[in-house]
Amino acid sequence: MYKLVGNRATRAFRPLWMLEELGVPYEHVAAAPRSDEVRAFSPLGKVPVLVDGDAVIPDSMAILTYLADKHAAFTYPAGTLERARQDAWTFRLLDEVDALLWTAARHSFILPEDQRVPEVKDSLKAEFGRNLHRIAGEMASECLLGDDPTVPDFLLAHCLGWARNAKFPDAPEVLVDYLRRLRERPAFQRAAAL
Repeated sequence: MYKLVGNRATRAFRPLWMLEELGVPYEHVAAAPRSDEVRAFSPLGKVPVLVDGDAVIPDSMAILTYLADKHAAFTYPAGTLERARQDAWTFRLLDEVDALLWTAARHSFILPEDQRVPEVKDSLKAEFGRNLHRIAGEMASECLLGDDPTVPDFLLAHCLGWARNAKFPDAPEVLVDYLRRLRERPAFQRAAAL
């Protein structure tokens, strides 16, 4: 049985949601970043951490990819053109969406106060808004790569919620509708209730 370490208010939500979608048994340890509970599995203290037997896998996107590949769900097979397109979306979203939110968070409450540059958040928000408009213009189906979610959809949906909580620019309507559809999924709702 899997063990996922990290509270749902962090990037741990992404693999929690996927585990719920997969319907596989798992134990959830709702530990805070840098806590002793987390450091018992990963000296970095970062969440999430997935424990699968003796293996410890840090990083939400590594966990999502591992679970998707292992269970042949929410992904395309490695070595296919579809997988390359999926990976392109994943890497793009990490760069153009997730990284901006993470940088803003670091300058809001993560870095020591004397290292924070709050003024950087205005430029991050402007870039975020431009990036979301480009992404929205490319949406041609229910999800990023068709009618069913794949790995990058778990990332984008989580980031859209994160952005709302961080008071980043509102998403274009097509992405608001996209997030609403994904949030209506029973597995999403179960993960959100943890």
